[in-house]
Order: sequence, then C-alpha cells, then structure tokens
Amino acid sequence: MAHLRGRDVDGRLRVVPKPGEPPVFHFTLDDLDELAGFVAAEANHAKDKKLQKELDQLCDRIQATLDGYTDEDN
Repeated sequence: MAHLRGRDVDGRLRVVPKPGEPPVFHFTLDDLDELAGFVAAEANHAKDKKLQKELDQLCDRIQATLDGYTDEDN
C-alpha cells in the first residue's frame, strides 16, 4: 500500500484548474483515510480556533466522501 508523503500530497493538492472548471483530485480511499487522520491531528493541535474549525470541516467532508463509498446497502 502506498502511503501519502509530503511531496506526493502537495503535488495532488496543487491542482490549477482551467478558468471556470472545478479542481479534480485523484486519491484512493486509503489515501483519503490517511489524509483524514492527518487533518484531524492538525485540527486537534491547532491553537487558532478558526483554523481548527476549518480543519474539522475539511475532515468532515473527507469522511463524508469515504462514507459514500464504504457504506453498504442493507
């Protein structure tokens, strides 16, 4: 399994879309799970409450994406 590395993540997050187009990011579910852990850890250690809130919201969005792919129908 490939683990996220600083430069690898930076490269994936530095997407410059064409004008009028949304950015597209390519991550595996394992990558997103690992990224969510990193973001949550940073949120827990953030001293700035605004930054902490933004990181928590980002973590929630990542988790919602993961849940959308991993929830099984009953």
